[in-house]
Amino acid sequence: MERRTPITPIHAKQLTEKEGLEIVAETSPKRVFPDTAYLEAGAQVEKDLKVCDVIFGVKEIPAESFEQGKTYVFFSHVIKGQPYNMPMLKRMMEKACNLIDYECIVDDQNKRLIFFGKYAGLAGMINSLWSMGQRLKEYGYNDNAFLKIKQAQHYASLNEARQAISAAGRHIAENGLPDDLQPLTIGFTGYGNVSLGAQEIVNLLPSKEITPGQLLELKDRKKLPNNIIYKVIFKEEHISRRKNGSAFDLQDYYANPGLYENDFEQYIPHLSILMNCMYWDNRYPRIVTKKYLNELYSKGRPKLTVIGDVTCDPDGSIECTHKGTAIEDPVFVYDPETGKPAMGFKGHGILVMAVDILPSELPLDASMTFANALFPFVKAIAKADYSASYEALNLPAAIKKALILHKGKLTPRYEYINQYLIDPFHNIHP
Repeated sequence: MERRTPITPIHAKQLTEKEGLEIVAETSPKRVFPDTAYLEAGAQVEKDLKVCDVIFGVKEIPAESFEQGKTYVFFSHVIKGQPYNMPMLKRMMEKACNLIDYECIVDDQNKRLIFFGKYAGLAGMINSLWSMGQRLKEYGYNDNAFLKIKQAQHYASLNEARQAISAAGRHIAENGLPDDLQPLTIGFTGYGNVSLGAQEIVNLLPSKEITPGQLLELKDRKKLPNNIIYKVIFKEEHISRRKNGSAFDLQDYYANPGLYENDFEQYIPHLSILMNCMYWDNRYPRIVTKKYLNELYSKGRPKLTVIGDVTCDPDGSIECTHKGTAIEDPVFVYDPETGKPAMGFKGHGILVMAVDILPSELPLDASMTFANALFPFVKAIAKADYSASYEALNLPAAIKKALILHKGKLTPRYEYINQYLIDPFHNIHP
């Protein structure tokens, strides 16, 4: 179901006509832009990319596809030493490839320049509202407003999805929510592009933003309006606390995460939907543990109904996310008592939506936005002389920062990855 492209036909036309580049699109029956659109743009369409020296992809490329000395640009997911991608990286090193990773293309302030993150948030929130509707139906709410919402992949465009969310919002505004679901609350971890995308969808519903402190005070539902959804944004200071009880300090948290522990569990019983939208690695405390979910469910069915794990780190910040899910099979119910997941909407436990290629559910809009950001760098990447030494390699600063492999060797910025190549399950992070 990967239907995105880093270079659209519109951009291919500009690159061929104005920049003098030869563009080849690998034939694809499922890409959101058909082969004919690339041919009409002046690009070639081939069954493989053997004629190309520089190859732009989206997600990981199969290890057997790499060719000697070529340059590859894609989301490689190796900078955290991800064990499942170390064989791929080793293969690229054996083939003396150059690797540029979109995730590492940043400006002087370390701000990412090319990303799909917002679309992960948009699609993730659409899917989580759809999941909420389906799960509530399992609980007997056969006429809930969220049943008006489909999975993101079934909308032709983001605009069509927005219209459907708005229609569900009007239903809530006019008819209210069932008493026993109130107050309906949605929590967002993080405040970056992913979270902003998710919030953009919730803002189409009749919603009101409150603080984490105010969430804890939403006790008496009889005094609350029945047609409002409450949204809460959680920052690092709400999720973790210093173990010794001293004040939270953000820079200290980043520098010394081992000195901190979970402080988020106090909020979980007050949430209907949790959207996990923030960066995490295994140096930091988990946000939701299996142990906590077991304790929560031992008291009966909780308010928390859906976790939209957009971050999607397997066995990570949401510990019960045992794996990323496919667009075709996007949700599972995790049973805290047995510790087992069951795909689909049925079963005892918490429903988790953990699609790991969420932007591909909105492939048209996501590809256009991504390609617009990538376009200014394409010519420089394509024309660079990669036979030069790393020091002499002429690339824009933002791209050179993102060069993980040069002629098959880790560049100075990424030499720390060597430790993961030796021991893929090493827990140290630079």
